[in-house]
Amino acid sequence: MLTLTTLASGSSGNCLLVDDGTTRVLVDAGISCRRICKALRELGVEPSKLSGVFITHEHSDHISGLTTLTKQFRLPVYASKGTALQLCHRIAFLEDVIHPFAAGERLSVGSLEAASFQTSHDAADSVGYTFCNGMRKAAVVTDLGVVTDSVLQNVWGAHLLVVESNHDVEWLTSGPYPYHLKQRILGEKGHLSNEAGAELACTAAQGGARTILLAHLSKENNTPRRAYDTACGLLERRGVAVGREVTLEVAPQSETGRRHEV
Repeated sequence: MLTLTTLASGSSGNCLLVDDGTTRVLVDAGISCRRICKALRELGVEPSKLSGVFITHEHSDHISGLTTLTKQFRLPVYASKGTALQLCHRIAFLEDVIHPFAAGERLSVGSLEAASFQTSHDAADSVGYTFCNGMRKAAVVTDLGVVTDSVLQNVWGAHLLVVESNHDVEWLTSGPYPYHLKQRILGEKGHLSNEAGAELACTAAQGGARTILLAHLSKENNTPRRAYDTACGLLERRGVAVGREVTLEVAPQSETGRRHEV
């Protein structure tokens, strides 16, 4: 058994729990420690029993709760070398608990095997992750401007995919954001649009994914309905029956999502 639950997913904060019944890890800690602990305890998980926190990159919506969380519970923190350096500059005591790795490296944490892979984002050394308990595999792919071969290779074979579906391109380009911010989001080191996220979801479905969570939605340039309809439409046109062959959902932005078992 392998389960994944989002605690928050969006521009204002990101955090999710991966749990195989023996080993429990967080991916990112971009909401307050208080919110993380409350959500975990509601799921029956004591924060002090976590096996670690995997960080995708150093932007505040992915690490804002990390200082208090690690200070309070002294949890191991896993991050790519470039991200680890950034984190240690910001959090004085983190050197005692940080476990840096090279992007692309695999790590064993308890009964889980985590694989990292580079993502194209405007951060020091951003990565995505897959988690496997020997039988089931989950992939977490957010905060990237383009889908590379490495991303495709790591997503292939995942039973569950968390994939970025950040914005509607037309809404973003015609919206109130300043030009430089629009270019950043639309660029190769920005964020995946609904259409690009849907394409990656289709690839994952072809590779065996049966649960797809659309994540990291922009509050200003997207809606859950818009993201869902885009992905659902493309999956259906590619011959994937949503609701029968694949479960498709949108991860809530500011509350705990449903526990997904794969």
